[in-house]
Amino acid sequence: MDQSVDIKELNERIQQESSFVDMITMEMNKVIVGQKHLVDSLLIGLLSDGHILLEGVPGLAKTLAINTLSHIVDAKFARIQFTPDLLPADLLGTMIYSQKNEEFMVKKGPIFTNFVLADEINRAPAKVQSALLEAMQERQITISDHTYKLEEPFLVMATQNPIEQEGTYPLPEAQVDRFMLKVVLDYPKKDEERLIIQQNLLKKFPEASPILKPEDIIRARDIVKDVYIDEKIQKYIVDIVYSTRQPAEHGLPKYAEMITYGASPRASISLAQAAKSYAFIKRRGYVIPEDIRAVCHDVLRHRIGLSYEAEANNLTSEEIISEILNTVEVP
Repeated sequence: MDQSVDIKELNERIQQESSFVDMITMEMNKVIVGQKHLVDSLLIGLLSDGHILLEGVPGLAKTLAINTLSHIVDAKFARIQFTPDLLPADLLGTMIYSQKNEEFMVKKGPIFTNFVLADEINRAPAKVQSALLEAMQERQITISDHTYKLEEPFLVMATQNPIEQEGTYPLPEAQVDRFMLKVVLDYPKKDEERLIIQQNLLKKFPEASPILKPEDIIRARDIVKDVYIDEKIQKYIVDIVYSTRQPAEHGLPKYAEMITYGASPRASISLAQAAKSYAFIKRRGYVIPEDIRAVCHDVLRHRIGLSYEAEANNLTSEEIISEILNTVEVP
């Protein structure tokens, strides 16, 4: 009985602490029309301390969304356009010789910020991608023999264009796995597009106001960690992830030949963390199976390797995830 009292108290506390989520959404809606899923995903990434890979055709407000969010949080923002001739030093910084001091000094690169938009990440060669991934994973940068901690919060939103494959370097699986979420964006609905036109024809484009400080996000992350996740829900997560590795043992024998490798343990951790953040956004102090289902596609879609047979049958990881969610027993 004691536990239910705790949950009630926790729920009330989370409801109070998560009030800023509505304020962020309100400010985002001033600038971004529709794209609710993108806004939610950015918040999940921010609250879970995870990075986001965005896939969508050009012009879907990807840059605008992260720029607006950094403005709302009153944080520093850098947009890095990835190109085939980009070098790791262009990203991280380099040593330059100061004639005045007669010594080498470190000139820090654009990665020393809170929000990084890595635009068209698959345009840059592997060296640059791995430099960015070190920053994402280790939260630090090494220039010559100096190591520098990156600022908190640190969120990377990388975009890739699904239609142009010429002159691109596909991200290796091990690198893609570092992204907590892979979000696929679609075109806006007709009425949303009409609103977008109206907004862009105004004399002054709407602007969001800074309502938070980076410290507020760091504090919120600590509170998100307190969101209660039951053992049954944890087992549910493990069952879902295991179904991607051994589909035949989990009632999905038809996918045994379709999947070359399943989701990593990083996927299980990300699924739990994203579900906690999603519950927090929904202003709840505990995780329910619906939270897992809501974030599952974004967490798993880039972590399932499809065989040639799957590609020949036009089978996508989306369909496999949907089927797994329909088959695995819900607690």
